[in-house]
Amino acid sequence: MRASRLVNRLLLLQARGGLTAEELARELEVSVRTVHRDVDALSAAGIPIYGERGPAGGIRLVEGYRTRLTGMTAEEAEALFLSGLPGPAAELGLGTAVAAAQLKVTAAMPPELRPRASRLVERFHLDAGAWFHGNEPVPHLATVSEAVWGARRLEIAYRRGEDVVTRTLEPLGIVLKAGIWYLVARADEQVRTYRVSRIREARALESTFERPAGFDLAAFWSESSTAYEREVPRIDVVVRVHPEGIDRLYDAVGARVVREAERLGPPDEEGRETLRITVEWPAEAVGRFVAAAPDVEVLEPARLRDEMLTAATAAIAAYSRP
Repeated sequence: MRASRLVNRLLLLQARGGLTAEELARELEVSVRTVHRDVDALSAAGIPIYGERGPAGGIRLVEGYRTRLTGMTAEEAEALFLSGLPGPAAELGLGTAVAAAQLKVTAAMPPELRPRASRLVERFHLDAGAWFHGNEPVPHLATVSEAVWGARRLEIAYRRGEDVVTRTLEPLGIVLKAGIWYLVARADEQVRTYRVSRIREARALESTFERPAGFDLAAFWSESSTAYEREVPRIDVVVRVHPEGIDRLYDAVGARVVREAERLGPPDEEGRETLRITVEWPAEAVGRFVAAAPDVEVLEPARLRDEMLTAATAAIAAYSRP
């Protein structure tokens, strides 16, 4: 435990150039006294570490000193290589940089960790997209990401419905969600989300901006996602499912919806279960449940049954023609 803490202390100082004892204690959740003991231990081990007094002082490494990543554990090495996603990195224009970074990390690793890290790349692959959905074209993603990195204002032409509107944004971050890229940006003093594939033109301006104090991209995305899911239209549907039709129900509404379904009594003599499920996007319910029939029968609401009957009748009429 202490060896890991010493390595973390060393890497923090190497990355940030210098920190006070209080800052180091806060980062690693230890006491200031423990920080001073660790500094003494690192110094005794030959690490060129020193302290400076005064308002601009702190604990520092001698200028130019760099350590190899000899304190990395096997699990940390695996996690690092798993985080290198070639698809998203390439879309951001960073594919070559990711490959070069992995080579450098491999060279810095202790020899005993190199095979384990490379085995992970050989045996695990993350595909963030959904089935049967090709990646959305995002020709302006590189321009957007450069504006985010440089805190430069961004002028875009954005498709909203049938119209294309022009906006000047202060880009705060980029999010990849289920294979779809989103831009989080401030416009008119409000933070909003934009789908990058809907950007028709993008130009990074010369002017820069100050990021909102304390803005946390991950926290904003979590809160906005929760609000979006809360506002999505829903409808409660009671269905009767044949034992052999449960997979059809999974395909129609998703595994999570079925797992969260309310069981209304025991199965009948044929083994059919009656479930109350909550379906998002009611306008899509007709097509989904028609496709799941006859193994999945909608019992309620009556309006949905009527709409399904209308759709099924129209389909029968269309396919009954010579």
